[in-house]
Amino acid sequence: MGLELYLDLLSQPCRAIYIFAKKNGIPFQLRTVELLKGQHLSDAFAQVNPLKKVPALKDGDFTLSESVAILLYLFHKYKVPDYWYPQDLQARARVDEYLAWQHTALRRNCLRALWHKVMLPVVMGEQISSELLAATLAELDVTLQVLEDKFLQDKAFLVGPQISLADLVAITELMHVSVGLWGLAAKFLKADPSWLHGTGEWKLQ
Repeated sequence: MGLELYLDLLSQPCRAIYIFAKKNGIPFQLRTVELLKGQHLSDAFAQVNPLKKVPALKDGDFTLSESVAILLYLFHKYKVPDYWYPQDLQARARVDEYLAWQHTALRRNCLRALWHKVMLPVVMGEQISSELLAATLAELDVTLQVLEDKFLQDKAFLVGPQISLADLVAITELMHVSVGLWGLAAKFLKADPSWLHGTGEWKLQ
């Protein structure tokens, strides 16, 4: 059995892995795990990832969880362009720095904004106070400013002149706020935006 990726494309870390694998021509079998149906809680999936979370990877008898670990595993195993995770020590350290920061900053606050603005009031019918929503959005604004001031600055990408894993993880988080309800990562691939080629640039608006 070849490489298997257990993903739900509603999940932004899953989308990052899916896009990375597709863009770099990495052969894999997609194993869809539907979070909304609770499939990640099944005993069968627990055999792949005892933590019962997506994403997860299975490569023969080897299994792996956590999105950053999976991205790095794929980078090291397959022949992909160096710019995704630069060989230069300091450039690589900048990628690592962003990946460490985003877990408790951008990822957390994008997810909170989505839940407080859309998921809870619109999908689940739960009222969110205007004060809580305002505080959530204000916190997201602060985080986005840090992203721009510290990491992006005046560069085309977060780390140097080309796309890296840092950019891929960042853009899937930012997309999640506006398209998280649909999780159509395939649309982004079909649209073939220039940043997927490691060219062009992106700026916060």
